[in-house]
Amino acid sequence: MTYCCALQVDEGIVFASDTRTNAGPDHIAVVRKMSLWERPGDRVIVMLVSGNLAITQKTVNLLNERLVSSGLLNLWSVTTMFNAAQLVGDTVREVYRADGEALRAFGYDFTLSVILGGQIAGEPPRLFNVYAAGNFVEATRETPYVQIGEVKYGKPIIDRVVTCNTPIAKAAKCALVSFASTLRSNVTVGMPIDLLVYRSDTLRVDEQRRYQENDAYFRSLSDGYGEGIIRVFDSLPDPN
Repeated sequence: MTYCCALQVDEGIVFASDTRTNAGPDHIAVVRKMSLWERPGDRVIVMLVSGNLAITQKTVNLLNERLVSSGLLNLWSVTTMFNAAQLVGDTVREVYRADGEALRAFGYDFTLSVILGGQIAGEPPRLFNVYAAGNFVEATRETPYVQIGEVKYGKPIIDRVVTCNTPIAKAAKCALVSFASTLRSNVTVGMPIDLLVYRSDTLRVDEQRRYQENDAYFRSLSDGYGEGIIRVFDSLPDPN
């Protein structure tokens, strides 16, 4: 399994993804689930993926192959983030047409979820959730985030903390805390964690980091969050 999230606030978009993939309890590996297409001054496009590794890797590879194939619409030539989401959706359908029937014959579902976000010059930053059917929805000011994978453990903290007015540094901290909560409750999500912060209208990426298992900041964040929950719990009145 996996966990990925993206939080869109007025100052920009925070992207975060874990790196664990497993095909059973004795076959666990580290795989990057975040892809970046950056052309400074023109566009920044970030994609996070969850689902069957063969399906997600093929989708990313097809998108990359389009970049060097003349005459094909690709992530360098789309003019809006909506068009980028359409292209990703069409690519997902292409993978399904090629592999969907064979997967079913072997008893596997076509599992894929995508977070796609960023900014293309001439429009504001945008954030989308692309589904396995190739259709998609866009984040809104009322719900300014997208999660895929093991979403239930990290969702409560995001719901309580993040609005479109949240400072981007606070949004990044919230994303990491949502991972701390998820790691505590689900062993199928694992470190390292990749974090990328895109600031609106910069059209470049200046802030990204991988948090390893022994990272001092992440450990202090996780421990502080856990201790804070206990303190708040102890301060609440007992039932009468």
